Amino acid sequence: MSKTFRTVSILMMMFLGLTFAKAQTQSLRIGVVDLEVIVKEMPEAQEANNKLIEIGRNYQDTLINMQKELEERFQKYQKQRSMMPAEQQQKEEEALNNLNLQIRQYQEQVFGTRGVLSQLQDKLLEPIRKKVKSTIEKVAKEEKMSFVFDKSSPIVLYAEEKFDLTYRVLDLLKRGNSK
Repeated sequence: MSKTFRTVSILMMMFLGLTFAKAQTQSLRIGVVDLEVIVKEMPEAQEANNKLIEIGRNYQDTLINMQKELEERFQKYQKQRSMMPAEQQQKEEEALNNLNLQIRQYQEQVFGTRGVLSQLQDKLLEPIRKKVKSTIEKVAKEEKMSFVFDKSSPIVLYAEEKFDLTYRVLDLLKRGNSK
């Protein structure tokens, strides 16, 4: 009798567990959006992109002119080097190296990851990102979505707070129970 009772209890617990799991998954709704399509259709995003391209071209033109100047000075130096005294050769080589360094610094200042163009891009796109994010959140809540993902990447664009495990993971890590 005890063995039968235990078997029935286990079966009941399994049934209740499956029922609970099914109920949980039925309330879990997932949506997707294509951010690329959304951004392409936004006039303000197109305007920001056009502005970035125009400003980028101006910086690129400046860089090309600097590189041309370096190339011309180097070729002139190559032609006249054999007639120069050693001291003058050294001075010209230092000047060429300095010009080359200036070009690399300019490239980093303008085109680098923390450069002028990157900062301008962040400045121009931040209001657009906020607008898209708040709109995604609004639609997700209206449609009772638990999660919204971007189609083209594995990025979560919206998630219900109840699914965020961040602080539980941190707590477990702090207590040293991560194994």
